[in-house]
Amino acid sequence: MNRRLWQEAASFAARAHAGQTRRDGKTPYAAHPFRVAMTIRDLFGCDDDACLAGALLHDTIEDTPVDYDDIEKLFGREVADVVAAMTKDMRLPEPDREPAYDEQLTKAGWRAHLVKLGDTHDNMIDAIATGNRGIKKMRARCQRAIAIAQPSLGKEHVARAIGVLEELLGGLDKTGD
Repeated sequence: MNRRLWQEAASFAARAHAGQTRRDGKTPYAAHPFRVAMTIRDLFGCDDDACLAGALLHDTIEDTPVDYDDIEKLFGREVADVVAAMTKDMRLPEPDREPAYDEQLTKAGWRAHLVKLGDTHDNMIDAIATGNRGIKKMRARCQRAIAIAQPSLGKEHVARAIGVLEELLGGLDKTGD
């Protein structure tokens, strides 16, 4: 029996991010893309192989020596396009980088929108878990991710993801954060 695409992507992502840690300096970085994939599957209800693989690989081009061609060769164009959409162009000057990234994501397909929503959800959960450091900044990122995903709102999983993020933000409003 062959392993599914997302299983291959999980192994590849773990190898690509080997030795990297999250901001806390303790958590292996690979935990983040794994949590994003689990969020997409378990909270957003999407088990699309290409979407899950894209979630697992979403930071590989930006944060490792892996490039688009590597992803396309191993996982196909569909997955490579999701990962590319999630990759900021670090060659751009700082003030131009985020607007270009938002535009690139807005033009991307529903899978990239769902991965962005899952990525934002995981980063917000991290911010909450670390004692509300950066909550205001993460709230703005959540709102941007929701706005970016609007072209895919008709897709059931995207609508559910937006609802999950809005519920998370609503819970913060009740606590005064």
